[in-house]
Amino acid sequence: MARRRDERIDHAVLAAVTELVAEVGYPALTMEAIAQRAGTTKPAIRRRWKSQKHLVVEAMARDRAGVVDMDTGCTHCDIVGHLEALRVAMDDPVLGHVLPALVADLADDPELRDTFLTAVWAPRREACEVSLRKGVARGDLRTGLDVDLVLDLFAAPVVFRSLFGHSGLGPKFPEDVARAVLRGVGTGEGHRCAERG
Repeated sequence: MARRRDERIDHAVLAAVTELVAEVGYPALTMEAIAQRAGTTKPAIRRRWKSQKHLVVEAMARDRAGVVDMDTGCTHCDIVGHLEALRVAMDDPVLGHVLPALVADLADDPELRDTFLTAVWAPRREACEVSLRKGVARGDLRTGLDVDLVLDLFAAPVVFRSLFGHSGLGPKFPEDVARAVLRGVGTGEGHRCAERG
């Protein structure tokens, strides 16, 4: 009879990855350090995860940095909320500081790329898509939107600036991005909160 997998080890290993990435960064992460921090062995980790890269992606998926549910009743405010969560996440060691190095690994491993897109990136997109669909239902956004394109238009400036550091990602940036994109896809009837003007 097969032995049941000890979920305590899974949780300890994922927590160790999150802690170590924050402390030493993605390039310096080792299986030895993960095993030691988690109080387990490298063989126990290798039985559970295909590679160290897969382990990092699963830890990122578990942490859900930057995933928020927004429903303020204001499409503009909801989008700003999603973008602010992404901006903060891109400054977090477990997502933003891992992503530049991980992108190269994803390019060389289609299976890992699919896992990353499904487990890490899709939840952010899905949460924002809910807000877009509510905006369409309220009449703030045009019907027939290419949702994937609009999601990319919102996220790309934040991710691009985070990856390349060519310009700032200050607290006003999500507001600027939301205004710029909503001018293009909005109906002109945007129900912005009064305090935002």
